[in-house]
Amino acid sequence: MHFDPLVIVLAFGCGYLVSRLGLPPLVGYLLAGFALSTQGYASGPAIQGIAEIGVTILLFTIGLKLRIRSLLRPEVWAGASLHMLLTVALFSAGLMGLTAAGFSFFSDLDLNTALLIAFALSFSSTVFAVKILEESGRSSSLNGRTAIGVLIIQDIFAVLFLAFSTGKLPTAWALAVLGSLPVARWLFMRILNRIGHGELQVLFGFFLAFVAGAWAFDLVGLKADLGALIMGMLLAPHARANDLAKSLYSIKDFLLVGFFLEIGLAGLPSMETLNAALLLTLALPVKVTLFFLLFTRFRLKARTSLITSLNLANYSEFGLIVGGLAAANGWLSREWLLAMAIALSISFILASPLNRTADSLFEAIHDILERFETVERHPDEEPFQAGTWQIAILGMGRVGMGAYDYFTDKFGPVVLGIDQNAYTVDSQLEQGRQLLLADVTDPDFWRKLPPELPELKLYVLTMPKLESQLYVIKKLKERGFQGNIAAMAQYDDELTLLREAGVHTAFNVFAEAGVGLGSHICREAQSLQIKPVGKDEA
Repeated sequence: MHFDPLVIVLAFGCGYLVSRLGLPPLVGYLLAGFALSTQGYASGPAIQGIAEIGVTILLFTIGLKLRIRSLLRPEVWAGASLHMLLTVALFSAGLMGLTAAGFSFFSDLDLNTALLIAFALSFSSTVFAVKILEESGRSSSLNGRTAIGVLIIQDIFAVLFLAFSTGKLPTAWALAVLGSLPVARWLFMRILNRIGHGELQVLFGFFLAFVAGAWAFDLVGLKADLGALIMGMLLAPHARANDLAKSLYSIKDFLLVGFFLEIGLAGLPSMETLNAALLLTLALPVKVTLFFLLFTRFRLKARTSLITSLNLANYSEFGLIVGGLAAANGWLSREWLLAMAIALSISFILASPLNRTADSLFEAIHDILERFETVERHPDEEPFQAGTWQIAILGMGRVGMGAYDYFTDKFGPVVLGIDQNAYTVDSQLEQGRQLLLADVTDPDFWRKLPPELPELKLYVLTMPKLESQLYVIKKLKERGFQGNIAAMAQYDDELTLLREAGVHTAFNVFAEAGVGLGSHICREAQSLQIKPVGKDEA
């Protein structure tokens, strides 16, 4: 099939217009597919091949993010599993109820088909949730870690379904492939240490996903997609796993365009299909409510439970993958797949503004939501205890850690670091730094602070998100903080906004990096024989 330039033009145009509305571009790709179908376009080998490659890379990159320890938390593995069971039970019952009520679109459903549709609808979108968490700067918070953990558990269920749904039995060589994984892991870990950061790293990622993973598994009768996921999981502990995943993100996102185009190319929906999609959309509050109730039962605070539930308040592209396989096997009609694709698009449109206003929504109804909290608190949400610190550094990445060490060398142990990433906190506690695990964008954090905290003399804000910094400045002013506030920025226009908000010292981290480098060289290189010209040596 010739890949018509019109496909790229429409995909880009629709994706761009949708992104300007604050929605994920993949909604635009679905719309582009619908538009192309009106012009007689149909899916072919080119788009199908691109879609399959995109899904394989998606599974591999998910595996690279898989931390077994984070998945062992009860709110993650038990919460995700219970939610899926309850959702499948309730949704399938609802679908059978619509069948019994005589709705024509649902008239051909039997219990097995209803269970399959409910299973596909129980997933939440990994692409959407990760994008929202990255935009809000909460990827490493308890909220972000819980949402991503739940999504990975859901992805594992989906991959297992994909692996066993074809009825294809593995060969006797499957045990040999599985038994060789520890040796393969040892070898690939060492190769990853030596390949650098350029195009060879990207090519190695493709080799791992398609050859060592998908092709090797398919060769012995195991599902290729499962091989890609497992190969990513094997390398997840490597220090450069995140770097490898980032090198594949743009390629993966581009190739997944083919998947969403393929769904849209199924054709425009009939009125019955559109009505069915709207009915599926009405079930979204059930998903959100179930998540909220389950998270609060696992001792998460109401705010954390609500925001995490809203991160997951959508249908999933993985559900469409499950639905696509079911349609290919004749278990599900193409009309049902189209209805699910439209429901997915609508869920993104609704979930996007809800996530952006989650904090305001919680503040408006927190009295009601907090009634669902348990008396016992989650270990990561224990009340804050004050100490004898004089300087607080919010955000303990590389910049925050450097500032912490500088102030500690200059003033002694008067510095407290605060970060929302549990791995960062654990690592730096082991190195002897004083750190607190907390989310400073959580209103409860500020409500429950002890009165001694405003006596701190300096706050240093090194969080990467401007919105988070402005929120902290606002809260400090509300609490009557009279000391100094310093903040870093990544762009010059942010410096003006920070100073207008009340920051005493604001600096561009990239501009200051050069000054710091020069200072460090002059301090360390005692043998420099450079004489000032036109300068007073005094």
